[in-house]
Amino acid sequence: MIAWVLVGGRLVDSPLLAALPRPDVVVAADGGARHAALLGMWGVGVRVDVWVGDFDSSAGVFVDAPREVHPAAKDETDAELAIRVARERGATELMLLGAFGGRFDHTLALALLALRLTEREGLRVTLSSGDEWGWPLTPASPLSLEVPRGATLSVLAVTDLRGLSLGGVRWPLDHADIPLGSGWTVSNEALGGTVTASLREGRALVTLLPTLPE
Repeated sequence: MIAWVLVGGRLVDSPLLAALPRPDVVVAADGGARHAALLGMWGVGVRVDVWVGDFDSSAGVFVDAPREVHPAAKDETDAELAIRVARERGATELMLLGAFGGRFDHTLALALLALRLTEREGLRVTLSSGDEWGWPLTPASPLSLEVPRGATLSVLAVTDLRGLSLGGVRWPLDHADIPLGSGWTVSNEALGGTVTASLREGRALVTLLPTLPE
């Protein structure tokens, strides 16, 4: 079951958004609800099923959806709350739209949460702002992605990595060991077609910057 979770970063029109599988449920996190109107303008219209948060960043935004209101003083971000609602509704795959371009602390926390959900609960998670994409990579969750030619692809080592293999790129890797935070695996180039990534040990985030039309 696929859930789209609209979070508070930027969202840019992209053909890749239109190619996403249609959601079974859509949950908006506070100000992320503004993306529903943008998606409609771009021909990717969705109906928001639940609008969640403390509503401190949604001034001027209106979505015709039931609200789940939380206090501003809480132990979870609005994005976490929205993800929890999506999972309670049966989501096994999450598309987090608006995941990049907001506050750095929120962006990083969301990426680390995506890694945790993938590693500990086996969920498939995609992070996107239309012009930037990301996927958790763990030993139990290898990736096979259809990537446009010329896209910039990076593997960000969140821990030391052992046995990283990467195919379908200009500089492939075969069971390489990558230290935490290394720039070695930043700014690779997709050849066009299928990109594969797998690990023996560690945790990473694979990011993609597709070349968008002017």
